Amino acid sequence: MGLFDKLFGGGKKKKRSKETVQTRGVHMPDLQIPVDEKFTIQFKKNGGKFIYCDNFEEVREALKNIVEENQWQEASFFVMNPALEERFKNENLRFSSKSAQSGVFFTTCEHLVAQNGSILVCSNQLLEKKLGELPENIIVFATTSQLVESIGEGLKIIKKKYKNRIPANITTLKHFQPTTENAKDFLTYGSSSKHLYLLLLEDL
Repeated sequence: MGLFDKLFGGGKKKKRSKETVQTRGVHMPDLQIPVDEKFTIQFKKNGGKFIYCDNFEEVREALKNIVEENQWQEASFFVMNPALEERFKNENLRFSSKSAQSGVFFTTCEHLVAQNGSILVCSNQLLEKKLGELPENIIVFATTSQLVESIGEGLKIIKKKYKNRIPANITTLKHFQPTTENAKDFLTYGSSSKHLYLLLLEDL
């Protein structure tokens, strides 16, 4: 994973060229950029923050740092995934089943889309809720095997995986922190900007 970085704790960093990160996609658009690098570039453009983790212990440490950084020790974490809640039950988080009373939405996702740096989710994560009903702050726990090139590729995998049980309410999380550019983009009309962290676990 050539570009994945760590935001907290001064952990190991993957070596990469600064020029590659900042300019390659702009000045050499025909060059095949690896899916992980493309996702990183687009995700950061969208305003997202992520922490790349080699193992689950690093995920736990990163989550702790996020909570401390934002002073979320007393915040309720809205969770709709029992398996996710079980996996993080020892992390001193205050879980809640009520979105309106929570400061953070803690969730998994279906895929990470390199094409536009978005996060593909569906009713498995949202049930019937709309994005506007979720807390402003979101923490997504995902793995590197969930990276896909495009939304179309992600949808094909979902269709194959669930077959006759294709989930509903499929959408993407894309705008993480409001910006002037987003405000002028008519394609963002009706969407909700969110303050989002991505905890990305290496599993390949």
